[in-house]
Amino acid sequence: MSRSVLLLRAVNVSGRNSVPMARLREALASAAIVDDVSTYIASGNIICGHPDDPADACARVRALIAEEFGVDTPVILRTHDALVASLEAQPFTGRVEKLLHAMFLQASPAPGAIDLLRGRLVPGEDIALVGDDLWIDYADGGVHSTRLTKAVLDRALGVAGTARNLRTTRRLAELTA
Repeated sequence: MSRSVLLLRAVNVSGRNSVPMARLREALASAAIVDDVSTYIASGNIICGHPDDPADACARVRALIAEEFGVDTPVILRTHDALVASLEAQPFTGRVEKLLHAMFLQASPAPGAIDLLRGRLVPGEDIALVGDDLWIDYADGGVHSTRLTKAVLDRALGVAGTARNLRTTRRLAELTA
């Protein structure tokens, strides 16, 4: 069976947007939006069978989360093949792995967005767009020293996105295999 991951944005971070994964799994099972549901870590990774209509499934999962938990969060789908292709194409080999993140975008970014973001990079940082995934190689200070804040990324990209570190991205590819 083909499997996918539904990525939730900014849940269970800093005590905000609480979406308990066990309750989410139960709600998804009751709603029968997607099948074969499991979750991976508390940051909002739903592993499931690939839905027949991905856009509809994402919209329905978003509505369910808003209704059940009072959290309005974009839901972004990636198939196993898309995760693997993005991992294989990310250009930052030989870098410090804990500083590498993939930002999975809901759609293609706005024209000129990547050039605009390059102007915000701190020394030692780099970015690369791979399909609809923005790979970010953070400087030594990591996400705490970047000027690529959520607000800056949202404004420049013009589409919703959610980031996962390289280790989590690899694990999601394994779990969807």
